[in-house]
Amino acid sequence: QVRLVESGGGLAQPGGSLRLSCAASGFIFSIYAMGWYRQAPGKAREFIAAISRSRESAYYADSGKGRFTISRDNAKKTVYLQMNSLKPEDTAAYYCANKIYAGEYWNAGNYHVWGPGTQVTVSS
Repeated sequence: QVRLVESGGGLAQPGGSLRLSCAASGFIFSIYAMGWYRQAPGKAREFIAAISRSRESAYYADSGKGRFTISRDNAKKTVYLQMNSLKPEDTAAYYCANKIYAGEYWNAGNYHVWGPGTQVTVSS
């Protein structure tokens, strides 16, 4: 069964850090680029970051540049999102997905399997 499962969300204070993980199963993880998105209540799903299949390239939305770092461990079939200097506006459900179509990394239509999400809340 093709599956992605996010973990690592929770409550963080402004300025704090969280590390999200996304574990893959049921497909050959290493041949797909992977991405992270988020969705806050009442808002559209938003691209956060993506990483190429061999880790040679990473892409970030302006909202996370300089604060978020995406990485992957193909041996563990896991992609990570390190989030530092968190802000209240980072509060959202965070999702990972595998990119199966060529095209822009920020385009959600190029991704196929999505995880159920993990909630991140940034509040004092």
